[in-house]
Amino acid sequence: MASITKPAVNLLIALSIALATTHSHAQEIAPEQARLRKAEGMIMLDYESIPVPDSQSIDLMGFHLVNKVTDWIYLGIGGYAPLVKGEYGGFMALDVTAHAQRKVLGDLFVNAGLSAGGGGGGKSVEQSRALSGTGGFIKNYVGLGYDFKDFSIGTNYAKMKFTNSAIDHAQLNAYVQFPFSYSIGSYANSGSKTSADEQALWESISDSGENILTLGLDNFFQIKPEASNKSIINVADLQFSHFMTNNTYWFADIGIGYKGLPLYNHILGGLGYRYTVSPQLALYAQLGVGSGGYSPEIINTGSGLLLYPKASAEYMLNNHFGLALSGGYLEAPKGSSKNYTFGAAMNYHINPANSSGRTGNVGGFNGYRFNLFQQSEFAVKFRGKERSDINMLSVQVDNLINDNIYIPIQASVAYNAYLSYPGYGEFLGGVGVQNKNDKDDHLQGFGQVLVGTNVHGLIVKYGLGLNYRVNDHLAIYGLLGQTIGLDNDKFKSNYAGLGLTSRFSVPNW
Repeated sequence: MASITKPAVNLLIALSIALATTHSHAQEIAPEQARLRKAEGMIMLDYESIPVPDSQSIDLMGFHLVNKVTDWIYLGIGGYAPLVKGEYGGFMALDVTAHAQRKVLGDLFVNAGLSAGGGGGGKSVEQSRALSGTGGFIKNYVGLGYDFKDFSIGTNYAKMKFTNSAIDHAQLNAYVQFPFSYSIGSYANSGSKTSADEQALWESISDSGENILTLGLDNFFQIKPEASNKSIINVADLQFSHFMTNNTYWFADIGIGYKGLPLYNHILGGLGYRYTVSPQLALYAQLGVGSGGYSPEIINTGSGLLLYPKASAEYMLNNHFGLALSGGYLEAPKGSSKNYTFGAAMNYHINPANSSGRTGNVGGFNGYRFNLFQQSEFAVKFRGKERSDINMLSVQVDNLINDNIYIPIQASVAYNAYLSYPGYGEFLGGVGVQNKNDKDDHLQGFGQVLVGTNVHGLIVKYGLGLNYRVNDHLAIYGLLGQTIGLDNDKFKSNYAGLGLTSRFSVPNW
């Protein structure tokens, strides 16, 4: 497996570094001219049905967020989850993608792409091993599309291959793309104040709309469960919401179990509405549609399709942070799983000027880092025995609180087998400290502690690392540390990571 998938992951990360370096130099703007620039991206959704020997076909919905790095090349991350065929609830795969797209005749365009990553799942652990092999996969595609300005549609000829598995086939898929634009500033601007002129520039080059990043803890109370797991399932949620108007929004949500059923997973998208009661109090209602589960023998989500209506009430602690309580009903229409849900969350509002009436005209630049890296867990021990190394594709987003403190959120998926089964993953959040960024210094050191979950339950992951500055927007990322399990099985490993950091700031009024 490693002879195929690991080089593919490393190739995509190396390609990202090369392209981002070129793009960053081309886009660099002198501070005395402007501190903001326009960036562009796409949300890409696709659907395909893949034949599986001696079993029902698996239909996969693909979801990708890609950023434009040249006139015709995009880089990003995403994944795949099943919807309505077979009994594949809980199957999920995550990847890094390079996508090329260019118009050839009017609004008709050609596109092609390459993805690599890992994942797994199936009706049982045995089927998961047969279905997704050792967990690593590569996908390539080429096709045609038509641009309708606000969205594009098309079809691709795509081949997806999981190493040593039943998924190894080429087929046609259908896709839709939604373009968007946004403004970003120099990483060196992080923490500085914005001006009225920059507010006007922001409005001229960005899609309008408030954004909310939500980190929550959800609890699923199963209603007459028919599968083997009958526990309350505790889930960590990360949701991003983008407001199309002052009150209506679309959202994307990923949830990972940390107790009751570790590494239960779901991915959801949908629409919501906000009703503002007062400047401090707001009510939300949303409907999510997606896919998730673990294994239909353990929690019966059938083919994976999920419906999740949820309501919440939020109390604003200040202009940007709100505390929310929620309740909902999660159902798998193609399975027997039904759940009442109750949870609590912290909302972080990333606001344009006066979008919700909560902010003033003067704000600041918030610093962010997007880290994409290859991470290897080595010297792995579980239940007192040495285990094989775990190779993972990892993504970490850092939100800078000030010059020296940041909040990291990390997600990883393995592309080799662990304990002879595919689908190992980690989902964590925590706190980090760093030395102040100096534009004349190529090195920025950091240390971080994260708490989250892997397939065995709760884990702590701590480490030290360096960012080596290539330019203001790009750095090389390196990290060393240790992972320790908090449950009785005593998972333990050392880890090392190496990859790419995209560094930028976002204006926040």
